[in-house]
Amino acid sequence: MSGRIAGAPVSWGVIEIPDWGYQMPADRVLKEAASLGLPAVEAGPEGLLPSDPSAVSDLLAGYGLGLVGGFVPAVLHDPARRESELALVGRRAEFFAAAGADVVVLAVMSGSDDFGPFVELDDGAWRELFESLRSVGEICDRHGIAVSLHHHYGTAIEGDEQLKRFLEGSEMGLCLDTGHLAIGGSDPVEIAEIAGPRVNHVHLKDVDLEVAGRLAGRELSFKEAAQKNAFRPLGEGDVDVAGVVGRLEGSGYSGWYVLEQDSVVETEPPQGEGPVVEVRKSLDYLKEKV
Repeated sequence: MSGRIAGAPVSWGVIEIPDWGYQMPADRVLKEAASLGLPAVEAGPEGLLPSDPSAVSDLLAGYGLGLVGGFVPAVLHDPARRESELALVGRRAEFFAAAGADVVVLAVMSGSDDFGPFVELDDGAWRELFESLRSVGEICDRHGIAVSLHHHYGTAIEGDEQLKRFLEGSEMGLCLDTGHLAIGGSDPVEIAEIAGPRVNHVHLKDVDLEVAGRLAGRELSFKEAAQKNAFRPLGEGDVDVAGVVGRLEGSGYSGWYVLEQDSVVETEPPQGEGPVVEVRKSLDYLKEKV
């Protein structure tokens, strides 16, 4: 599976959340990802890569990298915002498809841009969400790109109950994120078994469950939890990453595994130091254990 392991800019501290920390420039992120032998990366937040999809392809090709997916946050349970949010999804799907990405990684946002409050949708909001998800699927089909729902802390699909309601009520593919499953109270191995062929994208993330529990309980913000090392290199946290990968491979999963270790970088690290060291640890774990 070494040819199916990709990197994510958030492992280098580059994220959509305002005031997160030092945002490394694209050239350093891409250079270090390539130096680790990764064949591809996710796009990261808007602004990291060029605004022209052909320029994105050319930039990545210069580092020997491909583009595996792009994160698209959208509020899809609010009928007042439905039209504008679906238009946003359409623009981003067109962009990522033109840049050579495989999948739109969709997060159904609460309306907050900092992944903060817990959202509890009522039945009407769930109906609106499912209708919007069907429209998103049609939009992505038109652009020839897959879509994968990313359950995520601080979004409308965070906890185990919410995730299972999504799986029962929608046919959309699932971006299985081992860390966010643990934060949301799910068993990642169980979800890998339940979702089976629905999984069309994977984020591998390990977490310290003690700190993650404080995050889930809103004792810490997302940034504070990252600063307290809630997110760990693979094998150094409490998630059975090897068990999840084994279950997915056994079910016939053939897609990408994206390494994600949400980190806060306070200042520019010296060359060869900083996040690249942690990403290398995760790669070494996969080579040894999987």
